[in-house]
Amino acid sequence: MYSLGYDIGSSSIKCAILDCASGTTVAHGSLPSEEMPIDAPRPGWAEQDPEQWWLYAVALTRNLVKEKGIDAAAIQSVGISYQMHGLVLVDQEQRVLRPSIIWCDSRAVEIGRKAFDTLGKDYCLQHLLNSPGNFTASKLRWVLENEPELFRKIHKAMLPGEFIAMKLTGEITTTLSGLSEWIYWDFAKNEISGALLDHFGNDRRLLPDIRSTFGNQGQLTKSAAEQLGLRQGTAVTYRAGDQPNNAFSLNVLNPGEAAATAGTSGVVYGVIGRVAYDGKSRVNPFAHVNHTSGQPRLGVLLCINGTGILNSWLRRNVAEGMSYSEINNAAAGVNIGCDGVTILPFGNGAERILEDREIGCQIYGIDFNRHSRVHLYRAAQEGIAFSFRYGIDIMKEMGLALRVIRAGHSNMFLSPIFRQTLANIADATIELFDTDGAQGAARGAAIGAGIFPSPREAFTSLRKIEEVVPAAGDREATAEAYGRWLACLQRD
Repeated sequence: MYSLGYDIGSSSIKCAILDCASGTTVAHGSLPSEEMPIDAPRPGWAEQDPEQWWLYAVALTRNLVKEKGIDAAAIQSVGISYQMHGLVLVDQEQRVLRPSIIWCDSRAVEIGRKAFDTLGKDYCLQHLLNSPGNFTASKLRWVLENEPELFRKIHKAMLPGEFIAMKLTGEITTTLSGLSEWIYWDFAKNEISGALLDHFGNDRRLLPDIRSTFGNQGQLTKSAAEQLGLRQGTAVTYRAGDQPNNAFSLNVLNPGEAAATAGTSGVVYGVIGRVAYDGKSRVNPFAHVNHTSGQPRLGVLLCINGTGILNSWLRRNVAEGMSYSEINNAAAGVNIGCDGVTILPFGNGAERILEDREIGCQIYGIDFNRHSRVHLYRAAQEGIAFSFRYGIDIMKEMGLALRVIRAGHSNMFLSPIFRQTLANIADATIELFDTDGAQGAARGAAIGAGIFPSPREAFTSLRKIEEVVPAAGDREATAEAYGRWLACLQRD
């Protein structure tokens, strides 16, 4: 018996097929081989063709099933993970009306800011837990203001994962977690926000019907099954945005647990057990995959733009062709604190944790007689870890009692310096696993289909690669270096 999971990203489409009996992934792949293009018709815009996501999903599924010799009739459930905060619009015949306005498109920033000012800070934070910002609800309002003729043709507006579910099942549905990504969920009233709908002039009928995150969200139509090479009637039983799903993939479901990634940008997604918000909206709470009104589970999302991109910049421009492994080895010869060199890693645009300030990457404390490029290598990795700690402190103010950080064994977490520094400064155990979003979606679908009775059984086979605990002997030196880092940040 198998479960299939999709991860619909902006760079690629991934697919994994899980053998539910053994809990192992028997097929895994991604398309295209190069990153999918993102169209930018104007500065600050970012669009993709949703139908292209579907075509890659179809090709990938057929390839994996054929290459691995999998009996398609044995696939019992399908799960979907997807890029958050995108907008897809379809007409009555479920035809796409325009390219998707995806997560990194900033055209609706001013619309969201105006909504925040008009509805008021107290309402937005106490009910929505966030400013409407540049989230999906604001993007839909942008279409109303700028493409009114097209807006009148809209049958349903949806997130990218809801579009893929529609292509699979013919049904257009959402989840409570998805509505919180829109910023349409009123956590104080446990319903869709009428105030925000009214402010944006959007009719409730444009939004999909709500389904459970885990559970039957429709069955594969004959057409979809034929295209994919799967069995008609196979149930879609799980759906979540990429960050909640990444956390779920790492078995992060309970208060005090957090998931982290550190690629080009960095994310910490921590779970708290109460409805809360940051008064400065520097981090963003959303309904986690297991949130209910009776047992709140919020995923607090911390995003830092300038993380791995700093490390890659140093490799390209300073390290003279060294590999990341060679950089890590060289940096290991430098003391904690880098003999006074400090780097603020904020050179990739405005940072939300800095209240949307754009301060640039800054380097402090270089002594031309004492320091060399190896000090920069280590200072960069420490500075990235310190930026995580800075954001984690904001999350702690909201009630995150951090005990463990789980991450995939990839990107910055391949560096012993980075992960040990983060464990030391966050005072948390770091657990590294061999998994990804597509595998998580497959496990979620198996839970939703009842193949696994609970997450405990679903994650029994999840393989922990390594565990990093805070090093008692290094805490004082790490704390001192973090104090210098904070002092540099406060100078700006």
